[in-house]
Amino acid sequence: AVTELVKNVCLPVNHRYSKGAVTMISWAWRLLPRNTICSFATSSKNQRAEEHHRQLEAYGYFLPIQTRWQDNDQYGHVNNVVYYSYFDTVINHFLIRYCGLETSLLTSPMVGFMVTNQCTYHTPIGFPQIPVAALAVEKVGHSSVHYRLALFPPKPTKEPTSVNHRDLTDGFFFGHPKLVQFDNLACTTGSAVHVFVNPASSKPEGLPEDFKSSLQKLMNPA
Repeated sequence: AVTELVKNVCLPVNHRYSKGAVTMISWAWRLLPRNTICSFATSSKNQRAEEHHRQLEAYGYFLPIQTRWQDNDQYGHVNNVVYYSYFDTVINHFLIRYCGLETSLLTSPMVGFMVTNQCTYHTPIGFPQIPVAALAVEKVGHSSVHYRLALFPPKPTKEPTSVNHRDLTDGFFFGHPKLVQFDNLACTTGSAVHVFVNPASSKPEGLPEDFKSSLQKLMNPA
């Protein structure tokens, strides 16, 4: 009811209204809670951001993911929690392959702790499929990295998705010709934040400049 009221009173400002109509509009606006207008604006902004995050061009790095039989739930779709493992895989794949991250607690000067992550589900996928996980970087701090993530399903064609060993070991970047095999609209979007710490003290560790430089390449992918 509130939404319909707002739609009815949000009239074009360049139109002429009768005195009674203007009074009605003013009265209707006064009925709304003070924070309602801000919440509508915020909701609209968030919706536009989510629509952008579902686009292939919003990401810089891609890694094909082979779904597994065990990924499916009883409804025949990949279980919600499994998407987090896909996103964790593409993040750490990029960090190891292109940022030089060492993952051994005994030898690495820093390790990444995942402090927050989130998924939004749009359309389901299942086994057997090969979607592509996508990675972008929103912010690189002193010891933290904010990621934006998505999963793009393969296009529904008779020919199966074609990936090779190099695609799985190296991934590929925006503009790669194999991206035409995947839908331009993500089936799942998400975000995550890593904080890198000293493995001995578990205190935040400053990121090396070359490490930061590699991550910053994914901040403006398109």
